[in-house]
Amino acid sequence: MQLALLARLLSVGRAVLAALRGRLGALCWSLAPLSLSLPGWRDSAPRPQREQEWDDTAPTPTSVNYHFTRRCNYKCGFCFHTAKTSFVLPLEEAKRGLAMLKEAGMEKINFSGGEPFIQDRGEFVGELVQFCKQELELPSVSIVSNGSLIRKQWFQKYGEYLDILAISCDSFDEDVNVLIGRRQGKKNHVENLHKLRQWCREYAVAFKINSVINRFNVEEDMNEQIKALNPVRWKVFQCLLIEGENSGEDALREAEKFVISDEDFDRFLDRHKDVSCLVPESNQKMRDSYLILDEYMRFLNCRNGRKEPSKSILDVGVEAAIKFSGFDEKMFLKRGGKYVWSKADMKLDW
Repeated sequence: MQLALLARLLSVGRAVLAALRGRLGALCWSLAPLSLSLPGWRDSAPRPQREQEWDDTAPTPTSVNYHFTRRCNYKCGFCFHTAKTSFVLPLEEAKRGLAMLKEAGMEKINFSGGEPFIQDRGEFVGELVQFCKQELELPSVSIVSNGSLIRKQWFQKYGEYLDILAISCDSFDEDVNVLIGRRQGKKNHVENLHKLRQWCREYAVAFKINSVINRFNVEEDMNEQIKALNPVRWKVFQCLLIEGENSGEDALREAEKFVISDEDFDRFLDRHKDVSCLVPESNQKMRDSYLILDEYMRFLNCRNGRKEPSKSILDVGVEAAIKFSGFDEKMFLKRGGKYVWSKADMKLDW
């Protein structure tokens, strides 16, 4: 009992020190806008010109998406966070940044990639999930994954700390998944989706599905399959072009062939309007309504059609960095970004 209490006190102490360090960094940055980066690993991207313009009002990081890795075992043609680097923060540095975000008002963290389970066979994201729920006591901790690398043992070890697992599934036709690039080897993506659904029931994790609507699946009728899987939310995204990621000369993907019109997207939504868990997100809603942290813990501003990074919160603090995020807090609320996101409040039939 004494050792457990001591460990708890040490953890809280680390979180407080991290928050104080973040505030000191922000103060130093506001007084003298010089780079405080450690050489060799942070702030390697060029600064956007817009970063010289200060916004006096810093939004609250209520819900944050942390793309801690860009590596992935799939090759989805429309991916807009591609493997341009293999960098991943050391675990303790990632925890320090998460503690700073909690101190700044974060209530929900979503871990994404790349593929989150590719790092240390899922142990890295598992450690972060446990830290955020057990030490930071966040109301909601979630993961977005393609599901191909998740094992039942992971649920046994970390399932109690995870509120929501979102699995990306763009089609219930395996031939379409192959065209998109959402497949590795002979594993059937749809069959694996059903297995993960069952594990979420067994280990009391809310199950969610994310689908990107594109040229290859826009005519598909998914009503029956979605209703059978019964996710808490079915996020339906319109295929989005981001220069430097899936579009343009320096991109690793060429997503133009996947793009659909607003009218095509609306027709897909109308075909599935009776699915009660449907949460549609057009390009307009997506672009500015997410707080995205990259692998260096820099906020990414997508307002100009490409991802322009702030300085790392580890260098300048959350408040200084978030001013350059381009985050539209009103659009975040308008699209339903804040919902019942703690599994303790969902009253689900697991």
